[in-house]
Amino acid sequence: MENLTFRYSTLSIEGLKVSPQSSYPAFILLLVMYVFIMVSNLGLLILIFFEKNLHDPMHIIFCSLPLNDAIGPTAVVPTVLGYIFKESSERYIGYVECIIQAYVTHFFSATSHTILMIMAVDRYVAICNPLRYTTIMTNKMVVKLTASAWGVPAILVGILIGLTARLSHCTSTIFNPFCDNASLFKLSCEDISINNIYGLTFTVVLLASSLGTVVITYLRIVILCLTNKNKQLQSKAMKTCSTHLAVYIIMMVSGFTIVFLHRFPQLSENRKVASIMLNVVPPFLNPIIYGVQTKEIRQKIIKFFKRNKGGL
Repeated sequence: MENLTFRYSTLSIEGLKVSPQSSYPAFILLLVMYVFIMVSNLGLLILIFFEKNLHDPMHIIFCSLPLNDAIGPTAVVPTVLGYIFKESSERYIGYVECIIQAYVTHFFSATSHTILMIMAVDRYVAICNPLRYTTIMTNKMVVKLTASAWGVPAILVGILIGLTARLSHCTSTIFNPFCDNASLFKLSCEDISINNIYGLTFTVVLLASSLGTVVITYLRIVILCLTNKNKQLQSKAMKTCSTHLAVYIIMMVSGFTIVFLHRFPQLSENRKVASIMLNVVPPFLNPIIYGVQTKEIRQKIIKFFKRNKGGL
């Protein structure tokens, strides 16, 4: 009976199987991407914070995206970088640290969906109800939407990880480059049917809500553009929605790539790389997409560099 409550205080992580020749290029590439992610996303937050012209509902809601894009990679990339030059037998992580890492990675993934959902709602109101935009998207509404985008995933992911944390262990190896919920509950020999049911329900509800919100809002925007021959409206819709849609597609493709690779056990190393890329590629591309496509942000960035160049 004592074994039912046994937990290892330290876990080993299998990590990536990187050859000595590939270790340095992989380390440098991942490090450069991580530095760019942090500089670009935190730079966008600072830019919006100090530029009063960007203190409108759209940009305030948008702030959640670069903030989340800075949190997600920080939970994963430093760990992966630290293990690249270590042998598999030397890769260890504390159980509590592993639980925290799993929580943050799942929180990052879930919040990516909820943030893009409230951004879709904001775009819908801006395009389909432009005259009522200021009365609908009040400060109070922005706070409610933002709080829900962060609060709902925080609670749901907390339950997800909590169900796993209660389990005992009969093994201590994480077969992944970092800790996640599936890797943690696979350590147990107990009945994990509750974990599977809740995890599947959580995933289905999140994806259905995410896809449903984006599809419904964009369908209404498309219908409005087709029925209204206003060229200015169509141009505004195209510019406003293209960046959001590009970011959403990148996120979904990155996620479904991992799901696809799970069906091929022989591609386990490819799945590990894809799991890292899920936490790196979207946060890397998002600030580029918004910096290039969003007129207000692009103008502020150009103005900033011109001012600094002139100062030199």
